[in-house]
Amino acid sequence: MSAEHSLRVGLCGIGLEAYWSQFAGLKAELEGYVARVAERLQRPGVAVINLGLVDTQQRAQQAGRQCRRDDIDVLFLYVTTYALSNTVLPLVQRAGVPVVVLNLQPEAAIDYAAFNRLADRTTMTGHWLAFCSACPVPEIANVLKRARIPFHQVTGILDDVATWLEIEEWLAAARVRSMLAAARLGLMGHYYSGMLDIMTDVTLVSIAFGTHVELLEVDELSELAAAASEDAITNRVADFHASFEVQPDCPPEELRLAACTSVALDAFVERHELDLMAYYYKGSGNAANEDTMSSIILGTSLLTARHIPVAGEYEVKNALAMKIMDLLGAGGSFTEYYAMDFNDDLVLMGHDGPGHIAIAEGNTKVRPLRVYHGKVGRGLSVEMSVKHGPVTLLSVVEDAQTRFKLVVAEGESVPGPILEIGNTNSRYRFPLGARGFVQAWNAQGPAHHCAVGVGHVGATLEKTAALLGIGFCRVC
Repeated sequence: MSAEHSLRVGLCGIGLEAYWSQFAGLKAELEGYVARVAERLQRPGVAVINLGLVDTQQRAQQAGRQCRRDDIDVLFLYVTTYALSNTVLPLVQRAGVPVVVLNLQPEAAIDYAAFNRLADRTTMTGHWLAFCSACPVPEIANVLKRARIPFHQVTGILDDVATWLEIEEWLAAARVRSMLAAARLGLMGHYYSGMLDIMTDVTLVSIAFGTHVELLEVDELSELAAAASEDAITNRVADFHASFEVQPDCPPEELRLAACTSVALDAFVERHELDLMAYYYKGSGNAANEDTMSSIILGTSLLTARHIPVAGEYEVKNALAMKIMDLLGAGGSFTEYYAMDFNDDLVLMGHDGPGHIAIAEGNTKVRPLRVYHGKVGRGLSVEMSVKHGPVTLLSVVEDAQTRFKLVVAEGESVPGPILEIGNTNSRYRFPLGARGFVQAWNAQGPAHHCAVGVGHVGATLEKTAALLGIGFCRVC
């Protein structure tokens, strides 16, 4: 994550100015808690804008203006003690970004015996007020709801592991939202004719995700391939042997053609500053373009492993799903149902085209194909399975109510026989069983492609959907 794309996190503690003169030391104690949160939020790729303790309506307006000046992506509103809702509303209105309310006590419970032994009632009340973070949250929630301002909550103990696991998920979700809004999606070619489910209103993509859409020509990629130098092609063939397990029956001329296209793809991506891409080209007698598009799989697989996910069949929504999974560090490989294995109660999933070699179980093989399945041309393809262990499926689904929704399933990639057909191919087991999973997934109306990544990241994806203001469904 480059410095210019750092996540900018606003942090604000809230309190009540009237308390400070009444209870000595309370303000300093609460400011100390805010500083501890700021320190834990700070890390490479995250810039924390600490607004301090906001305790009056006037100070709230100032803090809101500072949020705008510092261009924050998300606001963590740390409720340190009782605070008036008119301290919160102008801040949140002016900030204009997603809000996460931190309702965090300094400890699990008040030490009642020690508290009641205090002879000084003023000191006793001041100590108690440091535990009053829960008190104003209903008031704040009421006002934000009436103002139609979405908000999210973390409730727990300041230094508790579970608390910070949840905060880390919100940070990751905020990073996804920020990066999607800064991303450039390249679309090259056209839809696979007849696949109505994958056809997407790209204007809504920019509205919902903030992603810029760049429409590109296959001819340009072919032109770049024609200009690739012999040295660059030779070096890329060597890269293929280092990154893949190239099978001995792969014709050298096909490897060279794939290397030429891969070099051109790198130049293409750099020229247009692409962060993700979707493509499909049927071909109509243009030999140069047919050579380019039939030799694209190895290069697009390398790009996907380098955090520039590429989806085949012009699957715009799935390119977004792959990018979201990649931003979460889960990978995100292009996949769909192949078949069901009722004997082992699992689902076979995979796809031709690019594979995410960084999340492969073992080496990714390169095999020659005499014909592409349902497409024009022949050439080299990749064969891999996703790493065995926990996995998450993600589909970005167009939804009549919320424009888009994220549909998620958590399961497991398991070992066993697969089809050795030069495609990505894995065996997945789900808690609902094969029948239950397929029916529940289909009921959400997804397109037939989805992204698969390693690990279980459903909780973070739910938070991502919340920050994006789109729908969410966890199938299992």
